[in-house]
Amino acid sequence: MKNVLYVLLGVLAGFVLAGGLMYVSRAPAGEPIILQPAPTKAPLAVHVVGAVPRPGLYELAEGSRVQDAIDAAGGLLAEASTDTLNLAKLLEDGQQLVVPYADGRAVTTAGETLDLPSAETELPPEALEPAITEDPNMELLNLNIATLEELEALPGIGPTLAQRIIDYRDQNGFFAVEDLLNVPGIGQSTFDQIKDLVTV
Repeated sequence: MKNVLYVLLGVLAGFVLAGGLMYVSRAPAGEPIILQPAPTKAPLAVHVVGAVPRPGLYELAEGSRVQDAIDAAGGLLAEASTDTLNLAKLLEDGQQLVVPYADGRAVTTAGETLDLPSAETELPPEALEPAITEDPNMELLNLNIATLEELEALPGIGPTLAQRIIDYRDQNGFFAVEDLLNVPGIGQSTFDQIKDLVTV
């Protein structure tokens, strides 16, 4: 009987010893790994003006290029010129991107166009004076009912600006002559050319 008891005590002691050895020899627990979110970079603010359908301020991801800013502004107008633009150039925060017109129209910092004669064309002094209608009975063009073709016939107004006038009219209803200055792309110089030729 004692032999059996000694055997049981020996087996129990063996288990206790083995458990102690396993506890001592096990690898220490490491610190838990905490995944930090990747830092978010602030977008670039770029002001696009000139020969694009929707000039304005756009936020673009870092690493964006000139072509990305043009795409954000609706692409290029038909009268745009890219000869002096590097479409692959990286953009910078706070940059103003000027898309030039092929006909040489200047673009102000506000984005409106100035219908200036090109340097190659010399105009006589009388051509720089305000146009005077020779026929006082000439019928003025009604902006609120004029067609696209009639608007295109006005000086300084091409197909794009004519369509913008119609779009503005559709969105805002009937408007006064002075409201032409609210149409994107019509600056003071263009307005001065046509204000005496139109009515409402």
